[in-house]
Amino acid sequence: MKVLLINGSPRKEGNTYTALKEVANQLNAHGVESEMVWIGNKPVRGCIACAMCRKKGEGKCVFDDDICNVVITKMSECDAVIVGSPVYYGQPSGQLLCLQQRMLYAGGNQFKGKPAAAVAVCRRGGATAAYQTMLMPFQMTNMPIVTSQYWNLAYGASEGESANDIEGMQTMRTLATNMAWLLKKIHGIPVTDVPEREAWTPMNFIRQ
Repeated sequence: MKVLLINGSPRKEGNTYTALKEVANQLNAHGVESEMVWIGNKPVRGCIACAMCRKKGEGKCVFDDDICNVVITKMSECDAVIVGSPVYYGQPSGQLLCLQQRMLYAGGNQFKGKPAAAVAVCRRGGATAAYQTMLMPFQMTNMPIVTSQYWNLAYGASEGESANDIEGMQTMRTLATNMAWLLKKIHGIPVTDVPEREAWTPMNFIRQ
């Protein structure tokens, strides 16, 4: 069992990476492999609705000069996907949105029926809107959505600061636990009736 983690931040090891790394570590603790792909800081093409991917029937985008087809190929070897992004103006990164739209349209057969989730990281606001935006393409691709104890959000401004968001990191671990549990169910591996979870560790951001 393997989960593809897509880091949609232009910063390779920033707060989005920190959140996804927490997911990866917890997946590993449950015996599930993962691979993290960084979207990079170069442009990712938007879909131009040429439909050549459908006409050619090759299951990939005709534009092969960015990461889109790399991700589609990797997804053929994975059982689930989790995308993560920082929040810009209440939205995910533009590169990630372009990637999601093209990879799911051109390579949808590699994604259909596989569990999916999203992670949003922000300094303060807009995270729920970005989170919902990332999930909507998966919902149109017949992909079961994996949830957590809360929306999959983490908070932080400077690089790596999201590691200090105690509840946010627990939310990432719970997401990974739920993902591992569902994958084992799908693969017919005996598991408990419901996932075993940590005691809740709530955190707010009001400082005295």
